[in-house]
Amino acid sequence: MKRSAPPFHLAPAALLLAASLPFGVLAGEPETAASPSRPSDEPLRTYGQLGFAPCTLSTELSTLNVDAYCSRLEVPENRDAPDGRKLSLAIAWIASDNTQAAADPVFFIAGGPGQSALESYPQIHSAFRDVLKHHQVVLVDQRGTGQSHPLVCKESGELDNDQGDDPALWRAVAERCASDLAADADLRYYTTTDAIADLDAVRAALGVTQINLLGVSYGTRVAQQYMQRYPQQTRSVVLDSVVPNTLILGAEHARNLEQSLDQQFALCGEDSVCRERFGNPRERLNTLISELKAAPREVTYRDPLTAEQHTESLTAGHVALLARMYAYMPSLGGSLPLTLSEAANGHAASLMAQAKIIGESLSDSIMHGMQLSVLCAEDAPLLQADPADADRLLGMEMITLQKAQCAVWPRGQMPADFHTAVTSDIPTLLLSGEFDPVTPPRYGDAVVESLNNGRHLVLRGQGHSVASVGCTPRLLGEFFKSADAKVLDAACLDSLKATQPFAGYYGWEP
Repeated sequence: MKRSAPPFHLAPAALLLAASLPFGVLAGEPETAASPSRPSDEPLRTYGQLGFAPCTLSTELSTLNVDAYCSRLEVPENRDAPDGRKLSLAIAWIASDNTQAAADPVFFIAGGPGQSALESYPQIHSAFRDVLKHHQVVLVDQRGTGQSHPLVCKESGELDNDQGDDPALWRAVAERCASDLAADADLRYYTTTDAIADLDAVRAALGVTQINLLGVSYGTRVAQQYMQRYPQQTRSVVLDSVVPNTLILGAEHARNLEQSLDQQFALCGEDSVCRERFGNPRERLNTLISELKAAPREVTYRDPLTAEQHTESLTAGHVALLARMYAYMPSLGGSLPLTLSEAANGHAASLMAQAKIIGESLSDSIMHGMQLSVLCAEDAPLLQADPADADRLLGMEMITLQKAQCAVWPRGQMPADFHTAVTSDIPTLLLSGEFDPVTPPRYGDAVVESLNNGRHLVLRGQGHSVASVGCTPRLLGEFFKSADAKVLDAACLDSLKATQPFAGYYGWEP
């Protein structure tokens, strides 16, 4: 069975993402978050002014389920026009079993921009194992995502690989999407600044004086903006995979990926089995990309979800997508030398199947409209192409296509000091993965310099989103309990190491 190429959306979006890549966290909706159900004989639980009903958070492509309590809070779309359109924010509460739990809950903030906190949480739930011993955990779907008035650009999921790099096409898609959404949303009011006001509204509705924040990836931008605007309401902060306030999203994606791939591929050169079997993975990647740009090849593969057999064109976009997304998780990236070697030798079914499932998950998980509202207001006006990107894997398309879309997207406002480095005495723990392809450790190093009570931990051999890795959950529990990053004994992280490159499909050499 032959079908058209699946959508390749890596280029048009300045994706940061979060949680666990590249599968479960990128797809699905909470089973009951939109309209939580409860047995008629089971009363609502209250938290402050809000009533919560039992619900289950789940993620497609995953068996992970989390019991929670769900509620909603109505807020103005435009706070300068409080009598205008209202938005209903989806909220979930993961209750602590400790009847003496602290009064200050921990808010989890998802990434993207465009990911749902409620949908992402099951994949990162293990990171909160020790946190929940002393704190309640609260999730809020950022406006424009998940079940909080999602901004869906339907057409963006229908472009195929032959069209995906055309700025005029993406401009037209953005223009039609903005037009479609205009009847039900003023797209100028779905920015980070609007989101932190929503977070504080939820805080007030819960009846708590202070909150703790754990943001991942783009969620670290949200967290920094909140602690900057609402310092008295912020007890402590964890920034996992740090996005500096000063960063223009998209500007360094190509550069950062190159660095990460070079670091991870170097592991193959240090491993005698990998080196002898697969040669230089970087050279194989470059050669394969060049060959496919010149002539895409027909590949027959089995759909990883349906097992149906399909035939379609393998393009350079598929390979770039796989390389970038696997770089997020070095535990998966360990299979890249093998996968690239197989594809170079004419056996590309595995590569195609992997690229297929990742591409579709990305399309399903990111609210493209919300992402554009954030990027077009906060980043696009300052975004400049780097000529050096032309020779890098991602090229300059991400920037070109982002600017093309933002040229026609309604632009919101941001505070004049939005891109100013946050300076604070609030206790802050920063976490980075050594091989992170999008928020490298140097970002955390830069941010911690102006945090008087900050501490930056770099996890050896790890990628993007590290809160669940190794002993980090225990450290998070200790940090939120003490609100002192400097007293943490982080020696347990010394045992972490990079994933050894796969020698075959069954893993490493004995």
